Amino acid sequence: MDLDRLARAQEAFLQRFPEGFEHPTMAAMAKKHRMPRMTELARERFAKANFRDPDVIVAGFAELISKATVVSLFEKPRLRDFVAVLLPADKKRLAGGLRDWLHGDRRAGFEGVLEVLAAGRLAKWSLQTAVPMYYHPTTEVFLKPTTVKGVIETFGLDVPPYRATPSWEFYEAYRAAILDLQARVHPSLRPGTAAFCAFLWMSLGGGEAE
Repeated sequence: MDLDRLARAQEAFLQRFPEGFEHPTMAAMAKKHRMPRMTELARERFAKANFRDPDVIVAGFAELISKATVVSLFEKPRLRDFVAVLLPADKKRLAGGLRDWLHGDRRAGFEGVLEVLAAGRLAKWSLQTAVPMYYHPTTEVFLKPTTVKGVIETFGLDVPPYRATPSWEFYEAYRAAILDLQARVHPSLRPGTAAFCAFLWMSLGGGEAE
């Protein structure tokens, strides 16, 4: 892990935006992503009591993905069409996976969600990790391939080889590395993992947001 590179990235970012993500430019960028509202929506749709009805959970999953600015426009209709024709047993498996990930056994939840998405050829990192990131914005991490690969290379993360198909082993290792890096920067750079990863992306020369 290249902590010197992280320190240089922080210094450069704070020279440009002294208030971190409270700087007007960064605040305007963050406003476009509506993180507080998306977290509120996620916690409404995936409250424990709602898991009594898999239809409600699956509908909430499709709704959150449709409103997620971090998910590509190409993937949204494919996910919507897929969940619209899920059989009751598959809805139950998807809802169970989300319940476990958000409220219990995280690994079992990850793998449960992945199993259902893979059946529809939708095993994509963005679809796999968006909902948990919105529900737990300071401890779960959204993965976008271009950012992930750049961060691993630039900051020398010790994680398993990146693969396009999601896996628990890679996710948990990458998440742990991100949380480690996040703990080492100024609080203004880490209001949540999404903002922190945006900072990392910008430090790679990726502009103001991906």
